[in-house]
Amino acid sequence: MGRPSGWWRGKTTPAKVETYTRWSFHFFAVIEAVSIGLPVFGNVSTGRSWTLFLLVCGHSVFCAVTASQALDWTRGTREQPRRTLLALALSTCVVAVVGAAASGTPWRPTSDGEFLVASSVLVGVIAFGTGTVALGTRDKRRMAYAVLGAAAGAGALSLPLGFPGPAALITTVLVLLTAGFLTFTAGFSVWLLNAVYELDEARETRARLAVAEERLRFGRDLHDVMGRNLAVIALKSELAVQLARRGRAEAVDQMTEVQRIARESQREVREVVRGYRDADLANELAGAQGVLTAAGIDCDITGTAAELPAQVQSALGWVVREATTNVLRHGDAKRCALSLRVTEERVTLTVENDGVPDEAGPGPGPDGDPGQRRGTGLVGLRERLGEVDGVLRAGASDGVFRLAAEVPLPASPIRDRDRDRDRTKDRERPGDGSSNSGSDDSRRGSSPSSVPHQVREATP
Repeated sequence: MGRPSGWWRGKTTPAKVETYTRWSFHFFAVIEAVSIGLPVFGNVSTGRSWTLFLLVCGHSVFCAVTASQALDWTRGTREQPRRTLLALALSTCVVAVVGAAASGTPWRPTSDGEFLVASSVLVGVIAFGTGTVALGTRDKRRMAYAVLGAAAGAGALSLPLGFPGPAALITTVLVLLTAGFLTFTAGFSVWLLNAVYELDEARETRARLAVAEERLRFGRDLHDVMGRNLAVIALKSELAVQLARRGRAEAVDQMTEVQRIARESQREVREVVRGYRDADLANELAGAQGVLTAAGIDCDITGTAAELPAQVQSALGWVVREATTNVLRHGDAKRCALSLRVTEERVTLTVENDGVPDEAGPGPGPDGDPGQRRGTGLVGLRERLGEVDGVLRAGASDGVFRLAAEVPLPASPIRDRDRDRDRTKDRERPGDGSSNSGSDDSRRGSSPSSVPHQVREATP
């Protein structure tokens, strides 16, 4: 967290946008001090130039503080700074009048240079002050009134300060345009920030709805399984009680039937839970690509999960689920690649993304791998992979977080038979410029009894 990159990476996307917006308003203060305060040097006498520069700098700092408080209010973390906004409006008028007057002789600029400085001070201070005050209101109509009032006030103040009629009109138009632009920028920045937070909340809501929908599906499946069976159990139990009170022997048969239905219900519940826990690898890969793409992450999937054992698919499906969750929650990835590589002996699933979280730095994991980290999700995955003798490795390197799961494939007589057949054909196929003995071997290998005999020997 001490490095700037770590400090920036530790923030969520809405927090990054808020930080960018906040420092943009602070940068406006620097622009005001540089564009208005510095030109006074060289055009105004030394004593008055320092006075003007300090006045403009003080006003810019006040604008930055007010903008920060107004932004906190728009995010709902504090009350509306009404007193601060009123104080900024009054100080803007004072600084504009005093600055314009101090740029020349009182109430009458004495030269063209001093006249331009007075005009720039008047326009700049009122425009920046109006834009900052507009940030503290959410009413578009009030923002428009603030801009129009600032332009009219600038025109009214410029006449007593010695501005000619055309110059006063130009000053009014400049204030209208500049203050309008800054007000629009402030309003649009706040709207964009609120939209980003709302989108983030919508994404979290969608995730919670997906979980709730899955719970409803699971509850519906349990209801369908248990509802009818429990009703039958209740009826047969009541019938057995009535028969037992009458001393009928059929009561034993009814209770035997209740016992059978109860065991059948247990079996059906286990099947429902097993189906809920099992994960189909192909569906999980397709779902991961859809979720990551919807989140604005470029997702690339290579490989196919066809003909893999169900137990292996279930274990790797959970790896895909956990990896997708980590990409969405713990990083700020722009690209994610999922690769599934199947060989004769094992299957390897690799997930790589460029959104490396701060906690993904190097550190020993449970298996002693320096690239692994301790975590509840990874521990759960290692336990699931351990059931199929799989291995999980995770770690960050060069800005890329990589998670790899390797699972050995169980022995398959059909696969071994096909592999031995291919090897036999390769060994008996004649090469270029082969001798007659090779041709004889080829003819012998193509006889009806040769290959099946070898296959029978290789078949366990």
